[in-house]
Amino acid sequence: MTQLERDLQAISADVVRMLTMVRQSCDLARRALVEQDASAAALCSAADADIDKLQAELETRILTLIARRQPAARDLRFLGASLQALADIERAGDYAEHVAVAGERLAQQPPLKNYLDIQRIFEVLDEMLATTAKAFEEGDVEAARRAHALDNEIDDLYDQIQRELLTYMLADTATIGRATDLLAVARYLERLGDHIENVNEHIIYWLEGVRM
Repeated sequence: MTQLERDLQAISADVVRMLTMVRQSCDLARRALVEQDASAAALCSAADADIDKLQAELETRILTLIARRQPAARDLRFLGASLQALADIERAGDYAEHVAVAGERLAQQPPLKNYLDIQRIFEVLDEMLATTAKAFEEGDVEAARRAHALDNEIDDLYDQIQRELLTYMLADTATIGRATDLLAVARYLERLGDHIENVNEHIIYWLEGVRM
């Protein structure tokens, strides 16, 4: 194995590690919101700092590798896709933290509604992140396409939650504060899914040279 191949392998492993960290952050956000676990919110904020640090390290390593090794063709596409993916993965981590913070705030009040639909978004995101990590680690374009398609269900759930919460606010102005927080949570989760969808578009470009 050449030094370039070893460097590429190490970068791939760390991008997968970053995706796994975001997956763990999503579970912490879920616990903060659904289980009203304040300690999970604090852990999620700490995890986001670790994700940011790893992103910065990886960006430097990728740019240095491009400058020193001058890779071509598929290797260059891999590095370019990885560099673009890092920004999306980091933003996904930010949104998980936003959900955890909102969950901690909502835990101080009686629940406005059950969280079944929001819980389902967390389940889809977990599958999406696991499948994305597999796609990246194994260079599996079909896994990337499956993960990419999962965002459609998140979008549908977000629209459903939005309609329901607007109904609550129109029926009882006393619910506006909690409903607004839950609307923000749903929006954060929808945006998180969009960023992971973007990661899969970068993977597909790396593997097939096709922009979606």
